[in-house]
Amino acid sequence: MKVLVINCGSSSLKYQLFDMTDESVLAKGLVERIGIEGARIKHTKTGTDTVIQNREIPNHKVAFKVVVEALLDENHGVLKSLDELAAVGHRVVHAGERYAGSVIITPDVIDALEECVPLAPLHNPPNLMGIYAVTEALPNIPQVGVFDTAFHQTMPGYAYMYGVPYHYYEKYKVRRYGFHGTSHFYVSRRAAELVGKPIESLNIITCHMGNGSSITAVEGGKSIDTSMGFSPLPGVIMGTRSGDVDPLLISYLSDQEAIDNKAMSHVLNKESGLLGISGVSSDLRDVEEAADSGNRRAKLAEDMLYYGVKKYIGSYAVAMGGVDILVFTAGIGENSARAREGICKGLECMGVKLDPEKNKVRGKEAVISADDSEVTVMVIPTDEELVIARDTKKLAIDR
Repeated sequence: MKVLVINCGSSSLKYQLFDMTDESVLAKGLVERIGIEGARIKHTKTGTDTVIQNREIPNHKVAFKVVVEALLDENHGVLKSLDELAAVGHRVVHAGERYAGSVIITPDVIDALEECVPLAPLHNPPNLMGIYAVTEALPNIPQVGVFDTAFHQTMPGYAYMYGVPYHYYEKYKVRRYGFHGTSHFYVSRRAAELVGKPIESLNIITCHMGNGSSITAVEGGKSIDTSMGFSPLPGVIMGTRSGDVDPLLISYLSDQEAIDNKAMSHVLNKESGLLGISGVSSDLRDVEEAADSGNRRAKLAEDMLYYGVKKYIGSYAVAMGGVDILVFTAGIGENSARAREGICKGLECMGVKLDPEKNKVRGKEAVISADDSEVTVMVIPTDEELVIARDTKKLAIDR
């Protein structure tokens, strides 16, 4: 009962192969620089060294064939035949309002995802390329789409609507969608498991913090608000994304700099955030190092990130009438004790008390709050691929 999970980017294809009898990972890898000189595949059979092969990979169709070859390879492969493959699960960023959960991919689903391309022009096209590549290579294999936006479809209207004329929502579906939903879904449920309580009884705030960051309020297992919006740009400052800005600032800067919307979007998405403020790097580790060396702008960028996350945590605690668990996940959340400490400092007023020794943890599940903390603070490594594999098994195999 083997399930292949695929996550396609514009020039990459990540994959993991699961044995769903015990949810073990048999192999995983990355095809990178698709359509670019220097394309290669990094393939790892569990328990062995990573194998790297340089290949000519002009498109995602070829990329998937390279993945299949790696999985079938007599030396570092894990499949004797593609007949062992029961289903394929895809990470898809945007499903608009069409789907509040994962679905079997059908022609109608593909049409719906095509309609959502204007809502996620950087993400949905490569996600669809992965679906098309699998369909052509393995036409009889069931495929499942797991959507980043689906978990947030439980937000109430007053949380997801913007204060613009309502007909823009009716005509263009302008609203808050939220992202990283698969990650927020996984870590919130894992947190409930770790404390031994039903998720329906808990108020949880999940902080997915990486190069892209989003904070989500999870009440009784459902997302009721999240920091990202119509796009992944709003919320806290990120590696290169600005986070929340005054909308009029965009038109003002466009006029002052004499640049069009596309160029302004590039500034906000690629030149802002930690990079834009610090002038050093989009990587928080580099920013922290520069701050320690006396770089004032780096210290400002660091403080802005911590302060922004803190504000969202406070507002979501109020929105839910209290918080039971605070979770940190993703690259920064899982690995930066300094970031977790900086964010939690000042949250004592709402019952958060960090244990400095317990907080010295990287990349593994841990409770890092003090024994007398009213709020349980946790580090939980996210596992979006496992969520995709589980949903794929449920919909394509167990049906």
